Amino acid sequence: MTFEELIAPVPVETFFREYHDRQPLHIKGSPAKFAQVLSWRQINRLLDMTHMWSSQSLKLVLDGRLIPPEEYCTQALSRDAQQVMQPVAARVAEWVKRGASLVLNDVDSLTPGLQAVSLALENAGLGKAQANVYISWQSHKAFPAHYDTHDVWAVQVEGEKTWNIWEGRAEWPISHPLFRSQDQAHHEQAKGRLREKVTLRTGDLLYLPRGWYHDALAEAPASVHIAYGTHAVLGMDLMNILLERVLYEPAFRQPLPRQDGSAAAKFALTQRVAQLGQRLAELCKDPRLLQVLEGFIASYRYNRGQYDLLGWRGMAPAGATAAPEAAEAPGFRVIAGGAKPVRRGADWILKTERGPLPLSPAEAEAAAWLLARSEVTEAELAQAHPGVDGKALLQRLLGAGLLVAA
Repeated sequence: MTFEELIAPVPVETFFREYHDRQPLHIKGSPAKFAQVLSWRQINRLLDMTHMWSSQSLKLVLDGRLIPPEEYCTQALSRDAQQVMQPVAARVAEWVKRGASLVLNDVDSLTPGLQAVSLALENAGLGKAQANVYISWQSHKAFPAHYDTHDVWAVQVEGEKTWNIWEGRAEWPISHPLFRSQDQAHHEQAKGRLREKVTLRTGDLLYLPRGWYHDALAEAPASVHIAYGTHAVLGMDLMNILLERVLYEPAFRQPLPRQDGSAAAKFALTQRVAQLGQRLAELCKDPRLLQVLEGFIASYRYNRGQYDLLGWRGMAPAGATAAPEAAEAPGFRVIAGGAKPVRRGADWILKTERGPLPLSPAEAEAAAWLLARSEVTEAELAQAHPGVDGKALLQRLLGAGLLVAA
């Protein structure tokens, strides 16, 4: 996925000219747009990898209240023999039945689809892209009005979610106690009036600049969105580069003038600070420092590996075994939105946007079973309906626009 594909049909030039770091943007998409990013099957499979989850990476929230780890986790030993709070499926299930939302933190590299969006954002020069998955249920709000300390890219992969976007915006907040200590009363006052309501449907994208106040509520029985946070290089990062540079400047290693309360001592300090400030200004114009800063900004992204073991050994063409999706069973996501076969006399048809699709009675039964699910594999279809040519039926439904490869 490229950044151009991610924000289509909005032109890249339009986005950076009118929206980036300026105002929110809602981009409507088709159910197929993010079908390969994440699915219910992948979510369950990831959560089944029990050892990789802890109370930090998997959080539960119910109606604005963070569920204490001891209420859904147990003390366990990690694979490196460290004590961790590890989620227990049965306890998580009880909270899910009560409407608790799940938050899966730092998932931007866990599947090929999740990584594809991360790379699209990072390749566009937007900074390090980190992602959390938010799974919520109808009428249960996880978080009250708040802002984030990074740009937010909300990718809706399942269901619907309505976002309240407020007029208020904090001035470029950062992850620091100065901002984290602000209480909810402050946020309720600072969020201002409601700017707009946006309903994200499957395939939609919402961009929110850093500091923009918002909250969200699931409208469908189940909603899954991935919040990608892009962390750009800040002016404060320049200070860190300057700190390394002034190590080589004797003037910055000298002690500052001793202060005894006299006018002369104060004057000496003022003079020295002015001299140091002037030298900093000179360093900021140094082409070598600017070159270092340019390189730092250009490479500001997460290391995502790109392993290719057999290719490195010359045992397979380069890249032939590098893609992790090669090991996955081919699957299909249902994007039909409630389509069902109907009987017309002795015949069965399936109404689609591309025209009626004739079916045999056995195919109609298999199609009804398939379309009632969110996703399916050819093997699952063959097991449930062995009398049907599953491969052919899947291809017909795919061609009719009722499924998308996942």
